[in-house]
Amino acid sequence: MNRTYEIMFIVRPDVEEADLDKLIEGFQKNVTDGGGEVKSVEKMGRRRLAYTVRKFNDGFYVLLNVAAAGSLITEIERRLRVSEQVIKFITVRMDEEEKRLAKVKAIRDTKVKRSAQPIAQPQQAPVADVTAEPAAAAAAEHVPTETVASAV
Repeated sequence: MNRTYEIMFIVRPDVEEADLDKLIEGFQKNVTDGGGEVKSVEKMGRRRLAYTVRKFNDGFYVLLNVAAAGSLITEIERRLRVSEQVIKFITVRMDEEEKRLAKVKAIRDTKVKRSAQPIAQPQQAPVADVTAEPAAAAAAEHVPTETVASAV
């Protein structure tokens, strides 16, 4: 079963541009020969690393979006591990993440739809005129006159 993965790897900064392209093409060929599909390749350029890795402070970042079986991804990771030019890599399975994001988006959309609807105002009972006499107020509220008179 093919799943979607993001493979990001960092190549040594002393590698030439032509060698970097050859390395990327090699990994693409491994994916396609194994029955997978390379959805996109993004060369993110040379960037500074957050911390020193194998005595390097910067490297070339490359992002591969791949649809492949898990066994093929294991093989790609093995090749990344033994490749001398690659100093660091990470593989993230994206299909679960996409499913989770779709669920969150659906929940947000329903909340927005609910809050976008106007809220119905509850009907209020008519308020008796406070300036009127107590007997008139009692008649308006259907309260016996003795109760209103004793309250005043």
